[in-house]
Amino acid sequence: MSEPHNERLQELKTELESISERLQDLSIDILREAVDQGETTRPPIDKTLAAARRAVDKAVRTLDTD
Repeated sequence: MSEPHNERLQELKTELESISERLQDLSIDILREAVDQGETTRPPIDKTLAAARRAVDKAVRTLDTD
């Protein structure tokens, strides 16, 4: 693969890694809020966020050409 393509691929991978971190941060915020409100079960949205993060992490691994 040519150097410009490698650079673009690396940029995409970096963006996906950032998205994964943002999903994790949001999940932690949601869980903290649930605990603060006395919830005893995991909020359904957290399961959705976890699935999205797994998908993004899989994309990162797929693009990993190092």
